[in-house]
Amino acid sequence: MATIAVPNQVSIAADAEALYKACKGWGTDEKAIIQVLGRRNAGQRRLIRFAYQELYKEDLVRRLEKELTGDFERAVYRWILDPADRDAVLAHLELRKSTDQYPVLVEISCTRSSEELLSIRRAFHARYQRSLEEQVYDNTKGRSLFTGMISESFACFSQLLIRLVSAIRYEGEEINKTLAKSEAKVLHEAIKDKKLNNDEVIRILTTRSKLQLQLIFNVYREEQGTSITKNLPNKSKDEFLATLRITVRCLKDPKKYFEKVLRDSMQRLGTDEDALTRVIVTRAEKDLKEIKELYYKRNNVRLDEAVDKDTRGDYKDMLLTLLGNEV
Repeated sequence: MATIAVPNQVSIAADAEALYKACKGWGTDEKAIIQVLGRRNAGQRRLIRFAYQELYKEDLVRRLEKELTGDFERAVYRWILDPADRDAVLAHLELRKSTDQYPVLVEISCTRSSEELLSIRRAFHARYQRSLEEQVYDNTKGRSLFTGMISESFACFSQLLIRLVSAIRYEGEEINKTLAKSEAKVLHEAIKDKKLNNDEVIRILTTRSKLQLQLIFNVYREEQGTSITKNLPNKSKDEFLATLRITVRCLKDPKKYFEKVLRDSMQRLGTDEDALTRVIVTRAEKDLKEIKELYYKRNNVRLDEAVDKDTRGDYKDMLLTLLGNEV
């Protein structure tokens, strides 16, 4: 369930006017911006942007970028975008990093529906004039040439990422127990023989429906006496194996995955604001309430309290508003 508190009655024109006044003159009224945008859903935020453009002949997103700074600006910017456009931006930023893996790209690919993923690919193409698949291929190919890491494992790493971002999965409720037993065996043998970098493993993880994968993982646990994530290599330096583990975690239990991202973002030395913002912003209209409950269960502290302790100022108020708090 969502955490944002949307009023029963909303005036789009009044919201656009309030934002215009908040940005007008010598000083920005950050509280007003939070009160409006932090309590509007994606459809309402889109209408507010259109109304603002129509009334004031100015792009609201660009105006806010000029008015705001730091972590608060990034949180507002990511929140005000349409979800698909936001994910396209997050994917682009991830692919610009010099990193051994692309966990955010895997996260987006594995925790969005096929329809959402298609919208993300369209938004990416519209923004950056190239396909997401092409960008992934160029990045992984370029890094392999630069580092000299042209190997079977690296080829599988590239293939896994491309097939994840382009996945079109069955979204219905039909599952096949016989097939699940067969493919759980394939995964077990690949793990046992340390031959995870094969097409069968990639095919299973990138083509099966999420319900079917849940069944496969459950069968694996029943037959092997432990979860598949415990049997996968942990903290591997191999890019493919590390990415494969993130893939399985996202597909197996996305809420548990997001809870851990939040926990890690605030328990490290110095808060990882990018990760903290990303999870709260992208899940606030989906399942953040359940993630909050899981966070409390696993850490014995409320997520709201942890955010309040680890963040400051308008940035803190924005995140707490998205978590459903009065600020």
